[in-house]
Amino acid sequence: MPRHLAIVQALERIFQGINRLKEAFPNRMFTIDGRLVGDIGEIIASLEYELDLHERSQPDHDAETSDGRRVQIKATFRDQLTFKTVPDFYLGFKLFEDGNYKEVFNGPGKVIFDRYKSRKGIGKQLLSFPIKELNRLSLEIPEDLRVPKRNIS
Repeated sequence: MPRHLAIVQALERIFQGINRLKEAFPNRMFTIDGRLVGDIGEIIASLEYELDLHERSQPDHDAETSDGRRVQIKATFRDQLTFKTVPDFYLGFKLFEDGNYKEVFNGPGKVIFDRYKSRKGIGKQLLSFPIKELNRLSLEIPEDLRVPKRNIS
């Protein structure tokens, strides 16, 4: 198959998928050049966790819990997640090409900040942190300090 045809066919499939996501979740843009992965993470969080996703993306948090605490949601296909400001809660997901995902971190943003407080730019700049370390930190967080999962029956 010529390389150009492979690009054309692959992009066609990608945009078919994006259009399908936009139809199912019209409050998100799913733009391929920057927001696609983040929007998918936000939709996963809104379906799986007890939070209300903002209609429009906010710079420092994406959702709120029923008691008004701010939740920052991050997703990636890579081995690192980003962190900038210190939200009340941080939800991080590792996405996989087959459509599955794994919760990497669920807990107070302050836990990440405290762990990396000596790192230059923490709380001010967008920094990347290893998923393995975020997952290790998350395992130590008690259930009452997490964004609860929805009761889906």
